[in-house]
Amino acid sequence: MEMPTPSASILARKDRIVARLRGILPKDAVIDDETQTRAYECDALTAYKCPPLCAVLPSSTEEVSAVLKVCHEEGVSVVPRGSGTSLAGGALPTADCVILGVAKLNDVLETDYDNRFIRVQSGRTNLSVTGAVEADGFFYAPDPSSQLACAIAGNVAMNSGGAHCLKYGVTTNNLLGVTLVMMDGTVIEMGGAHMDAAGYDWLGVICGSEGQLGVVTEATLRILPKPEGARPVLIGYNSNEVAGACVSDIIKAGVLPVAIEFMDRRVIEVVEAYAKAGYPDCEALLIVEVEGSEAEIDEQLGVIKQIARKHDPVELREAKDADEAARIWLGRKSAFGAMGQINDYMCLDGTIPVSSLPFVLKRIGELSKEYGLDVGNVFHAGDGNMHPLILFDANKEGDLETCEAMGAEILKLCVEAGGCLTGEHGVGIEKRDLMNVQFDPADLEAQMRIKDIFDPEWLLNPAKVFPLATSETRRSASTSKAA
Repeated sequence: MEMPTPSASILARKDRIVARLRGILPKDAVIDDETQTRAYECDALTAYKCPPLCAVLPSSTEEVSAVLKVCHEEGVSVVPRGSGTSLAGGALPTADCVILGVAKLNDVLETDYDNRFIRVQSGRTNLSVTGAVEADGFFYAPDPSSQLACAIAGNVAMNSGGAHCLKYGVTTNNLLGVTLVMMDGTVIEMGGAHMDAAGYDWLGVICGSEGQLGVVTEATLRILPKPEGARPVLIGYNSNEVAGACVSDIIKAGVLPVAIEFMDRRVIEVVEAYAKAGYPDCEALLIVEVEGSEAEIDEQLGVIKQIARKHDPVELREAKDADEAARIWLGRKSAFGAMGQINDYMCLDGTIPVSSLPFVLKRIGELSKEYGLDVGNVFHAGDGNMHPLILFDANKEGDLETCEAMGAEILKLCVEAGGCLTGEHGVGIEKRDLMNVQFDPADLEAQMRIKDIFDPEWLLNPAKVFPLATSETRRSASTSKAA
C-alpha cells in the first residue's frame, strides 16, 4: 500500500518540533524514542506499518488545542488515534506525522437520566459508557465487536455500528453533540444535549469523517433505558445462500429484531473451539435476537421461527436462560479474535441491500475459489453489513497482494449490488483507491471541498479516504497556496 513521501524538511526539524510539544505537555505525554513509537506504527490493519515522527497523549481539550496549534504553525501532519482498533488503516501514521492519541481523555463529564444523555471524553471505551450507566438501568446502544477496547473517538470517526445497530442505529443515530478541535487549535461545539441542532447538520458531517476535519475530544451520547428482556435464537442451515434468503424474508415480514448475525462454517468451527458457545454443526448460522416484555419476545420469535422453518433449518434453538444467551453472544463477539488465532486475515466491510445477500454470498464463494484463498463470513446480516475475512499467509510472498486484489473485487461487488464500500470500518487506506468505484469525480470533488474548509492545508490524517494521487495533489496545492 503506497504512502506519501515523508517531508525532508519536517524530519530535519524533528528535535525542534518535539521540544515545542514538550513545552506545552507533561514530560510523559510526548513520545519520540524510536522503540516506543513503534507501539503507534499501525492499527488493527497490521499488514501496513510506519513509525511516526512522535506521539503525544494530551489529557484535556485545552492540551489537544495547544498541540494542534503547534503542529499547524510547523506545518506538521497529525493523525488522530483512539484505541488503534481500526481495521481499515484509519490511524496508520506517516513518517513525518505526529500521532495524537486520546487515550488519557477518558472521563465521564455529565450524566442526565431525565434527558437521557451522557457526556464523555472521547478516549473513553465504548463498553465503559454503558458501564457508567447500567446500574441505573440504562445503556449505550452501538456495540462494535471491539467495544471492550475501541474508543468513542474512533466510533465517531468511523460511524461505528455493531450487532444491535439493526434496531438502534449506528453512532450517528446516537450522537447528540461533540467538542471539536480544528487543525489551527480552534475549539468549537456542535450539537448538544438536545435532540436536534438548528441550522445545517454539521454533526452529521463530522460523524464518519475519519479524523479528516478535526479532533473530537468530547461527545454527548444518547443513552436508553434497558429493555425488559432479550432472547436470541440460533438458526442453522446447510447453505449460505439459504441463510441469506431467511434473513431477507425476516426483514420483509416487518419484524424488527434487535440483531441478526451471520456466521459461515469456517467461522462457526473456529469460534466453537474457542468459546464453546454450543453452536450446531452446519454450513451457516444465524443469531436472531429480539427484546421487550416476555409476551413481545414470544410473539416476535414465533414469527421468526415460522419463517425460519420454511427454509428447512438443520437446527432451530431458542436460548433457555440468560447463561445460554450469554454464551451465544460470547461466540459472536469472539469471532474476530478467534479467527486471528488460526490465520492472518483481512477483514472487509462492504454493505449491500439485504435482498442481495444470497447472490453476494454465492459470488464471494466463487471468488474464493478463483483467488485460492479461504474466506470466513461473519457479519451483521440484518442491515447487510458484510464482514468477509480473507485468510492469507503474511509470510508467503505474494499472498498479501492476492488478498488485496480479492478484497477489491468483493468491495466492487458490494457497490454493483447496490451497496457501498463501508458500513462501519471507514475507508482509511484500505478502500481509498476504490472510492472512484462508488463516486464520480464531481462527488469526490464535493467531499474534498468540505475538507478544504475545515483543514485548508490538508494536515489532518493524510493519505486516507481519497485516492492517494488525488489527495496528494490537493494537499500540495493547498500547501503552496498557504505559503
